[in-house]
Amino acid sequence: MKLWKSVAAAAALTIASLSAFAHDYKAGDLTLNHPWTRATPPRAKSGGGFVEIVNTGSEADRLIAVSSDAAAKAELHQMTVNDGVMTMRELEGGIEIPAGETVALQPGGLHIMFMGLNHPFEEGARVPVVLTFEKAGDVALELAVEKMGAKSSGGDHMGHGKN
Repeated sequence: MKLWKSVAAAAALTIASLSAFAHDYKAGDLTLNHPWTRATPPRAKSGGGFVEIVNTGSEADRLIAVSSDAAAKAELHQMTVNDGVMTMRELEGGIEIPAGETVALQPGGLHIMFMGLNHPFEEGARVPVVLTFEKAGDVALELAVEKMGAKSSGGDHMGHGKN
């Protein structure tokens, strides 16, 4: 019996530790995995934000807005390349999160765009953001700031990225 209690306690501690490192958020049927951004140069005026959104529900939801005290303005953007020309535009209708699917906001594609940064994003810091969904409502989260030029989240989400 004593061995069983020790095993159960170790399993509970492991699960709690993994949750602390996971840096994930849950809102209704949505799970927001690994929100992150890149460190910016000292005088940068803009930056991007990224997150993976998983919809396990039976109905689509829509990411319709983003806000943050870290910048004068935050918008949802899409970057595309057509005939070798890169363009970036605001998605005024938001981003659909289809039922049972995953949508990744990532470098070179869909992303959060911060304009008029109030201060540079420093590696290891966190950037507070509120994402607004049509059905799930407002979700407050923090973007982990990875090193400058990172192409993906470092994975440990404790400010010690490997990129």
